[in-house]
Amino acid sequence: MPSPSKINKNILLVTEGTYPYKGGGVSTWAHYLTQNIKDFDFSLYALTADVEYEPLYDLGNSVKEVVQIPVWSPEEPYDCVDYNEEYKTILMRRELTTYENVQNLFVPHFKVFLENTFKDTPQTNAELEAIKQAFIKMWQFFNNYDYKSTLRSESVWNCFNYCIANIWPQKELNSASLQDMSMGIRLIYRFLIPLAIDPPKAAITHLTIAGTGIIPALKNKEKYGSKTMLTEHGVFIRERMLAISKTAYSPFLKRLLIVFSEMLTRLTYRECDRILTVSKFNIDWALRYGAQKEKVSVVYNGVEASKFVPAKTSSKKERPTVVAAARIFDLKDIITMIKVCAEVRKSIPNVLFLVYGNKDAVPEYTEQCQNLIAELALEDHFKLAGFHAKPEKLFLEGDISILTSISEGFPYTVIESMSCGIPVVATDVGGVSEALTPACGYICKPRDLEGISEKVISILRDETLRKKMGGACRERVLELFTIEQFITLFTKEYKSLTLPVPQIEKLPLKKIQLA
Repeated sequence: MPSPSKINKNILLVTEGTYPYKGGGVSTWAHYLTQNIKDFDFSLYALTADVEYEPLYDLGNSVKEVVQIPVWSPEEPYDCVDYNEEYKTILMRRELTTYENVQNLFVPHFKVFLENTFKDTPQTNAELEAIKQAFIKMWQFFNNYDYKSTLRSESVWNCFNYCIANIWPQKELNSASLQDMSMGIRLIYRFLIPLAIDPPKAAITHLTIAGTGIIPALKNKEKYGSKTMLTEHGVFIRERMLAISKTAYSPFLKRLLIVFSEMLTRLTYRECDRILTVSKFNIDWALRYGAQKEKVSVVYNGVEASKFVPAKTSSKKERPTVVAAARIFDLKDIITMIKVCAEVRKSIPNVLFLVYGNKDAVPEYTEQCQNLIAELALEDHFKLAGFHAKPEKLFLEGDISILTSISEGFPYTVIESMSCGIPVVATDVGGVSEALTPACGYICKPRDLEGISEKVISILRDETLRKKMGGACRERVLELFTIEQFITLFTKEYKSLTLPVPQIEKLPLKKIQLA
């Protein structure tokens, strides 16, 4: 049995569009994890939209390496990120990527991937295994050959067209244009980029979403025998479907994206050794997509209760104030929040809504919000206030806080507000109802304009109720949602996956004297 000192104590944390380059709940969770776990080091495999030059967070000494994969960059990752490879090695891969090598060594595995992914029915266990093996074979191919030249080759294009023609529902296929087919292979090109970028060696690959992060996890499992853990915050597949349905893509492309996303979700749940959800709400979705019940547990997010504290003295705000911490994009449903402000203003004319968060995440949505604020003449009542440098002070600017999301995991904004003794009015999404009890605030249906407005008004008008709820909020956080509890549980989970299995010593056989 290897000694504890020889056990690999590195965790590879795989993020998608979040830590360490963007803010938000997942990034808060990841930063707490990497900075507070004492018995392990971390490497980051960060899937980003474009090239990011500086982390948003101070990563300290616990994060030993960051590998960035700009999935949607105009250039191939190797053209814009240094992966510590000699240029001659990159050139050699390109020279070796001939038509014959692509046709004979890559296309057969690409075909298996396509045929088992883009089918009418959910993948069986055998089909998921076939996809897994195809991913491994394609990754091994890209150790010696060039990704860009391969995926843009005539052989791959012909294979894609052939497979889609044979497995796609004929009615939908008839409406697919050449532009749709071209966009389809371009999307696949982007999604499979992790096949070409090796992850750092790790004892555990910890995924933050059931998406393309499964590719580096499979690599580490195949190469090093690494374990795989998943912590989903929202429900990726649900949010992905919502996002895809709102795009201007053709029915062909929408189906391609949904089927691909569902496959990744099933494969991720199948391959994970542990699945730690942030709320009980997520468990039903995990089981629906093939997770084994015995592998699934809940670990709630934790907040720094010593940092997010109630105000030392009770000070009356100049105006009744509702505060929110939210990136400005559609899942946060800021549009409904603006309409709530308009309704509340009818009863409380001087009300003020302050929304702190990134306004650049989806510029088109931010513009919609700004237009609605102007249309409802709320410029003096609803402020998109941008980034707040001290989130622990943010909630103290309000009498209450609000969350109007249509999808969530276990939102930090709710428990951070509660830790500060600020009551919450929130929508019943994800694990919100597991954090927020009637003693701490109110839960409403998503997009229930009348219901949300009524609850906001009732708390703003009743100071005694606000103080009572604020005290209950603080007590609940200290009981259930502290950073200390969070770190203890994750440390225990990491150790359970990295400690070697005790070997039973075999005793020598003794000769038995026969009578």
